[in-house]
Amino acid sequence: MDVLEELKTLCMELGEEGLIPRIESFVSLNRELESKKGREFVDAAILGFAEGILTTLRLRHPGDGRVEKLLERVSTRRKELDMMFRKPRVQI
Repeated sequence: MDVLEELKTLCMELGEEGLIPRIESFVSLNRELESKKGREFVDAAILGFAEGILTTLRLRHPGDGRVEKLLERVSTRRKELDMMFRKPRVQI
């Protein structure tokens, strides 16, 4: 995912290098589940994690357009993948 590389680069530029090992660790752990859960499910989980990090970065670095722009892209993609796993509403 190129979004993760952008996130890591953004973390370095913002002086948040401590987040990079956490991102890599989370991605590694979830990639192990890919064969059982499926790629889209794992990608949705990873994007949700990235969305949480970007939300925190937005609070720490208010007004940084790079954070806002990447957060918007990640949120949109995560919502698209999330829709694949929602159960349809049961008509009563």
